[in-house]
Amino acid sequence: MGTSMKGSDSPDTNPPPAPPCGQGGGTLGDRLQRLIEASGPISVADYMALANAHYYASRDPFGRGGDFTTAPEISQMFGELVGLCLADAWDRAGRPAGAHYVELGPGRGTLAEDALRAMRAAGLEPPVELVETSPLLRRAQAQRVPRARWHDALDSLPSDGPLLVVANEFFDALPARQLVAAPDGWRERRVAVEEDRFVPRAGPPFPAGSLPESVRGAPQGTVVEASPASLGIVRLLAQRLARQGGIALIVDYGHARTSAGETLQAVRNHAYADPWVEPGESDLTVHVDFEALAAAALGEGVRAFGPAPQGVWLGRLGIVERSAALAAAAPRRRIEIEGARDRLTAPEQMGSLFKVLALAAAQWPDPAGFE
Repeated sequence: MGTSMKGSDSPDTNPPPAPPCGQGGGTLGDRLQRLIEASGPISVADYMALANAHYYASRDPFGRGGDFTTAPEISQMFGELVGLCLADAWDRAGRPAGAHYVELGPGRGTLAEDALRAMRAAGLEPPVELVETSPLLRRAQAQRVPRARWHDALDSLPSDGPLLVVANEFFDALPARQLVAAPDGWRERRVAVEEDRFVPRAGPPFPAGSLPESVRGAPQGTVVEASPASLGIVRLLAQRLARQGGIALIVDYGHARTSAGETLQAVRNHAYADPWVEPGESDLTVHVDFEALAAAALGEGVRAFGPAPQGVWLGRLGIVERSAALAAAAPRRRIEIEGARDRLTAPEQMGSLFKVLALAAAQWPDPAGFE
């Protein structure tokens, strides 16, 4: 959950344009229905891309008043430890000049604000580059990180120095294809309209040879998800790291290994919703395939670490010690601080489902937290 660039600048997917607002436009659902009725069913990836592009452009979805809460909004400890991990790698790389802090889908700017504060304490004050397309969220980010520069996509990022990159809950909302095992072979799912409802249906054949070998023999009815958009972006990111140096931290929820199963979900008002109802009014996500991301990055000449469970990774970086220090400084907030720590790290909360994958340029040191 949670960034506005998700699905809006994907190199490997090109969704059809949604019919424009106005001129009897109605809701996004109304416009998508007319699009499908006029042109035929669209892929699940296109449905997801169009829905999320509208969703993130039209609201601030974060926090208690929004639809979901991300780790940086739970506690300052998360952003601080991210910043210290990046600064530590930079320090052990020899403190190269010209390093840039880069965040993909920076939400309200909370993570950046906390990470940059921790980096300053470590002697690093890099220029800030935020990849964000929503004007509404850019305004929120500017309040917390006023000296930031904004980008619509990775291709406009600076090329004159190492990149210290974080992508927190970014890849989960990039559009994903759904492939289903049918009686006559694999088919790609399409979204159709039946009785004024959006419904997924088996579409055109899909070559089984294009699927990971581990899922090709899955039984009839099995759904496999794949995100060419995610792989395209991680390849571009890895190419930048290979050329310029630096590291990237990818934090999200998902699978450590490629596996079958449908994970498309919608979240609205801090509860699960039906992803096929009112597109554009809830956050659509799928579980991230960390194995696929790592493989794509490795092909571009960088090294990959993890994925490590978020709770384990934060523990190795010192979240227990940091929470104790914060509680000692504000004793009345001890229960709140310890509760936030547990929410970020406990296996039954965010500690296991959320994972951290690190990418590092060949000449850079191994990032902390993956030993």
